[in-house]
Amino acid sequence: MPRYYPIYLDIRDKKCVVVGGGDVAYRKAVSLKEAGAQVVVISPDFSKDFLKEEGITMLRQKYEERCLEGATLIIAATNDKEINQRVWEEARRHGLLVNVVDQPELCNFIVPSVVNRGELQISISTGGASPAFARRLRQELENHFGPEYGEFVELLSKMRSEARSQISDGTKRQKLMERLASPDMLDMIRTKGTRETEKEMRKIIGEETERNGY
Repeated sequence: MPRYYPIYLDIRDKKCVVVGGGDVAYRKAVSLKEAGAQVVVISPDFSKDFLKEEGITMLRQKYEERCLEGATLIIAATNDKEINQRVWEEARRHGLLVNVVDQPELCNFIVPSVVNRGELQISISTGGASPAFARRLRQELENHFGPEYGEFVELLSKMRSEARSQISDGTKRQKLMERLASPDMLDMIRTKGTRETEKEMRKIIGEETERNGY
């Protein structure tokens, strides 16, 4: 197995093609749509879930190489080995990112198992060795990282913007943000809620600003 380079892609408004119309293809298409992609799904038939989904272009046809035109990323999720092989070979020939589901040897990128908590994303990968174990780890992390983590990250983002506008010294600003990102602040969100934690963070920023004469 290759050692993959972890990366997050900005696919907003990019054409992403999913080949296949079953349940797996549906999950892949929805995740791409949620990332802001322009999703095109190619299949002679579609599952019921697809037919209820909005914001996804569904082309009821067999896969052809021309389906790749203008695409940034391709996912093949069919039960036809010949089609999957064709998608892999043709996408590579066009220099595209391509993933054939459950066949890491036919991928130049893999999709990790992900825990989403607002802006916080935690990705788990076994490098394609055991997707089942990656899913199990994801379930364990979902139990550990509750919704307060997403609220905490959103609040820290807001405080970071305020600190950047008020504190010009980069080193002092970094120390301040480390203080705001402390376990104590996270515990405060759990016990007192986001509003009280925001008040406390603003108080800390104000004290730091006053102390340094900004």
